[in-house]
Amino acid sequence: MEIKIEDIIKEAAPGLKVVTIEADVTNAETSPELRDELLLLGKKIKDTYRIEEINKRPGIAATRRAYKALGKEPNRYRPSSEALCRRIVKDMGLYFINNLVDLINVVSITSGYSIGGFDSDKIEGDTLSLGAGREEEPFDAIGRGMLNIARMPVYRDTAGGIGTPTSDNECTKLGLDTRRLLMCINIYGEEMPVDDTIALSRRLLEQYCDARNIIVKSY
Repeated sequence: MEIKIEDIIKEAAPGLKVVTIEADVTNAETSPELRDELLLLGKKIKDTYRIEEINKRPGIAATRRAYKALGKEPNRYRPSSEALCRRIVKDMGLYFINNLVDLINVVSITSGYSIGGFDSDKIEGDTLSLGAGREEEPFDAIGRGMLNIARMPVYRDTAGGIGTPTSDNECTKLGLDTRRLLMCINIYGEEMPVDDTIALSRRLLEQYCDARNIIVKSY
């Protein structure tokens, strides 16, 4: 899979780096070990941040600036990394989906980066274009229904939008039947070093999803 970053995104977020990780995987229900890892991370976040400090984390703050540069209100449409951390600090509890989704959440919470997780076999074509959402562009967000993605960063395949920093689309959702993963790590401003983020992702993928044939690319 190749990533094409459109000029409108380059202008709104000139420091953006995208790291993609592709791998053959074996998914399963959330393992007890991964559940414990996520709970321990949640405790660390809760002990470290007050609610008003979360959007000051460098990775989250930079994503919010990109939203504002495109004309999107980040307090109404929060990046997923911010939403996850707010949920933890507000004692709303963590949710557990499956190994792939939950390990991506571990990376996102740790790094401050919003991460797209896609079933590669459900992506139309071999190139994703990262552009800005259009008015009334349809987007069926996972667990949220139709999402207004106008003026929001959005990955598109040949059929339409599949992912934003706020939510991914139902059409490429990760499930227990997923066999090929594409992760898009969106680094609008660096918080966790890139190499450390990649290393964490690889460790979790190999440990919990028996990841094979891993391909890492940077844009």
